[in-house]
Amino acid sequence: MRAAAGGRTEFEVDAPNVQQVLAQLSQEFPKLKPLFDRGVSVSINNLIFRDAALLPIAANSEVYILPYMQGG
Repeated sequence: MRAAAGGRTEFEVDAPNVQQVLAQLSQEFPKLKPLFDRGVSVSINNLIFRDAALLPIAANSEVYILPYMQGG
């Protein structure tokens, strides 16, 4: 994902939910969209979520976007 984001690893995004975060990042870095479309896991304040598109994000939350993680 780093390469698709031009080498950047940190972003400041103002969005109410995960879906909007991914949309804003996809708009700024179009190469991220196919990676997001394959699916991602999201960590919000150290809790990992799958299928978190509409999960609200509080102001000043720390969000990590990770390749989709499957249990096993």
